[in-house]
Amino acid sequence: MQKKDLGLAILIIVVGAVVYLRNPLFLSPINLGNTANLVGLFGIFAIGQGFVIMTGGIDLSVGSVIALLGVLFVEMVGGYAVPWPAAVAITIALGALIGLAHGILITRFKMQPFVVTLCGLLIYRGIARGYTSEATAGFPFGASYPQLEWLTIGRSYGIPHSFIAMIIIAVVMWFVLHQSVFGRHLYAVGKNDEAARFSGIRSGFVITSAYVICSVLAAVAAIYFAMFTKSVQPSSHGNFYELYAIAAAVLGGFSLRGGEGSIVGVVLGAVLLQELQNLVNLLGIPSSLNFAVMGTVILLGVLADQQLAAYRAKKRAAQAFERLQSERAES
Repeated sequence: MQKKDLGLAILIIVVGAVVYLRNPLFLSPINLGNTANLVGLFGIFAIGQGFVIMTGGIDLSVGSVIALLGVLFVEMVGGYAVPWPAAVAITIALGALIGLAHGILITRFKMQPFVVTLCGLLIYRGIARGYTSEATAGFPFGASYPQLEWLTIGRSYGIPHSFIAMIIIAVVMWFVLHQSVFGRHLYAVGKNDEAARFSGIRSGFVITSAYVICSVLAAVAAIYFAMFTKSVQPSSHGNFYELYAIAAAVLGGFSLRGGEGSIVGVVLGAVLLQELQNLVNLLGIPSSLNFAVMGTVILLGVLADQQLAAYRAKKRAAQAFERLQSERAES
């Protein structure tokens, strides 16, 4: 665990203690279970956003991808009676294709990630709304899918399966990011894309893979959200979810400049965000202030990241100056 991660874990404990002192219901089994479920739902796609931010990019289309793929998944299972394993596979494949399209536009056509994913946000939301004619996509009345429901919204020993799924994904992604050659290449590309290319790293492949991972995890989250809500309203489903993902990644130590971050950090960031949302609810703060809380968190996270980067730069410059002075003195 990095120092940033440890500091974030301590902050989570402190905030939790403050909330508990104000409202003991915070540690009730029901509230902890519900909070863990939300951490799992939002943490899944926040991990994917972290991979994109690692490259120095950003994906603003996550919420719209969740809405579109959620609509298609519900329609396949509930409307066309597609077996749910096949529907899951198709949904994830569509997510991979979306990420691949983003990566190709960014690496081959040299378009800005902000522009590509902002257009994706509008396109995917528009397709979802047009496909349903602004209607809500839902499962047929009385329909039941026991295995699918157990996997997505079920619980084992009181622990939501969405949370368990997030932990499994986090462990896999931890090995990918921190223990694999691909992960080292991802850090290198994020630090300096040009230098990475000169060193023989296929930066285009690395960046495209990051966007594929992001969209695939958004597809997985879309399935969980669709089963959690039981219906998908394309005009509002997934709205501003990309902000949750960005905030969780930034709080978890992912630098918007690229080349920094950890999977443990983004998971802790997702926990802290849901803890703050829980604080808003338990303390009776109007829910209309949720986005104000989110915006403040992102602002403080970016400000802290910039100040930390400036401090590190000054420290490195001071150390370099001291070494130069000592070398001159020896000579």
